[in-house]
Amino acid sequence: MAKETKNEQANSVEQRLRSLYELQTILSEIDRIRTIRGELPDEVRDLEDNIEGLHTRIDKYHAEIEDLRSKSAQEKHKIEVAQNQIATYKTQLDNVKNNREFDLLSKEIEFQTLEIQLSEKRIGQYARETETKTADIAAAEEALTDRNHILAEKRQQLEEIVSETKKDEERLRMQAKELEAKIDDQRTLNAFKRIRKNARNGLGVVYIQRNACGGCFNRIPPQRQMEIKMHKKIIVCEYCGRIMIDPELAGVTND
Repeated sequence: MAKETKNEQANSVEQRLRSLYELQTILSEIDRIRTIRGELPDEVRDLEDNIEGLHTRIDKYHAEIEDLRSKSAQEKHKIEVAQNQIATYKTQLDNVKNNREFDLLSKEIEFQTLEIQLSEKRIGQYARETETKTADIAAAEEALTDRNHILAEKRQQLEEIVSETKKDEERLRMQAKELEAKIDDQRTLNAFKRIRKNARNGLGVVYIQRNACGGCFNRIPPQRQMEIKMHKKIIVCEYCGRIMIDPELAGVTND
C-alpha cells in the first residue's frame, strides 16, 4: 500500500511538471503574439496623449490672444480719453488768465501725451505677442495634423495585428485556463506565475541543457540532475529560482 502511495505521488508530481511545462509553452506563445504587436499599443497611447496636449496648448494660445485683444482695446480706449482731454485742455489754453494756469494746462497736455505714447507702446507689444502666438497656433495645428495622420496609421496597423492574432490568443488563453485547472497544487502554480513575472524572458519552467539550468545556464550538480530526472518532487534552480525538469518531460533531446 505504501509503495502504491509513493508511485501515485511520483506520478502526480510528474503530471504536474508536464502540465506546468505545457502551460509554459502556451504562455510563451501568448508572449510571442504580444511581441508581434510590438510597441504599437504604447505608441498609440503616446500619440493620443500628445494630441490631447496639443489641443490644450492651442486652446491656451487662443485664450491668451483674446486676453491680448482685450488689453489692446482697453489701451485704445485710454488713448481716446487722453485725446479728448488734450483737446479740452487746448481749448482752455485760449482762455487762460495767468501763467500759472497756462503751466498747469501745459503739464496736463504733456502728461496725457505721454499716456498716449505709453498706450501705443503697449498696443504694439500686444500686437507682436498676438502675432507670435498666432504663429505658435499655426505650428501646433500643423503638428496636430501630422500626429492625427500618424495616429490613424498606427491605429489601423494595431487593429490589423489584433484582428489577425485575437482568435489565436483567445484560444491559447482558454487552453491555459483549462491547464491551470488541472494543476492540483495551487502553491506550485502561484510560484510558477511569480517566477514567470520576475523572469526577463517569461520562463518559469526550464529543462536541463548540457548539464546546466535552461534559464540562467548555471551548472547543475550530478546528484541534483538525478533528482530532477526522477520526477519525485518540484525542484527549482538555486540560482534563478526557475522550476527545472529533465528534457524527456519537455519532449526534447539534449545534445
